[in-house]
Amino acid sequence: TTESKQTSIDLVVQPDGKAAIPYVGSVRFAGLTLEQARQAILEALKQKAVEPDVIVTSTSTASRIVTVSGAVGRPSVVPLNLVSETINEVIAKAGGPAAQPYETYVTLVRGKKTGTVLLKSIIANPSENIHVKPGDQIFVTRDPRTFTILGQVRANQRVEFGANDLNLLEAVALAGGGSDRTVDAKGYFVFRYEEPDIVMSLLGQERFHQMLSKGMKADSVGRYPIVYRFNMTNPDSLIVGQTFPIKNRDVIYASRHPSVDITKFLDFVARPIGIANSGVAIADNLDDLRN
Repeated sequence: TTESKQTSIDLVVQPDGKAAIPYVGSVRFAGLTLEQARQAILEALKQKAVEPDVIVTSTSTASRIVTVSGAVGRPSVVPLNLVSETINEVIAKAGGPAAQPYETYVTLVRGKKTGTVLLKSIIANPSENIHVKPGDQIFVTRDPRTFTILGQVRANQRVEFGANDLNLLEAVALAGGGSDRTVDAKGYFVFRYEEPDIVMSLLGQERFHQMLSKGMKADSVGRYPIVYRFNMTNPDSLIVGQTFPIKNRDVIYASRHPSVDITKFLDFVARPIGIANSGVAIADNLDDLRN
């Protein structure tokens, strides 16, 4: 018209693949590219408008959506572009992950299949950053890596890594360090489950089979228990401790110094003597009162 040189129309394509446009009528969009749809509309307008031009833009497609939920900025239903998009791109549309990549897991549900991978692995290995498909469901979960520290330390507790990597010395320091009065620097232990080839290389094949015959059993994923001991009075242990990686669910134990037991025994022996001395003092006071 003279007042407006263009008109913008929002269309919703119906389940039959068609949509109605004023002065054009019903237009079939299913199976057409944007350019083919533009040409179809333009051809219908040539007899009804002077030098018409048409621009067709896809804003969203109800059949091309992915559900993103969990530990993201904005859990939502994300519409896909016509250009194929990857997992990271779809998560970014949902506000991005709420936690660090090294403690964030991404689960993709496609039909009856499910796969879970660490977000850090997707970033480090582009081949893991696969393209999503319409109807996919993505669940982002935060599962922080932790270790448990017990024994003669400031507090027996479970501690989050708070970093991508953590060595033994950093872990002990993160937990507050050992108690200076009671800890035995010769007895720091790390308990964990290792892969069979690692345990066999440390124990030797013969010793490994001996342990199996004595009842050593693997966990649910086929790993075997092993204990590492560190003597922190030895400078070599301090060097090794800087490169010894702590793994998720490790248990660190700081043993008690033998002198602590002796001190406790002496305290126990001295306690009755103190009670007896108090009793004598009370008796003397009673005699003074009687006199």
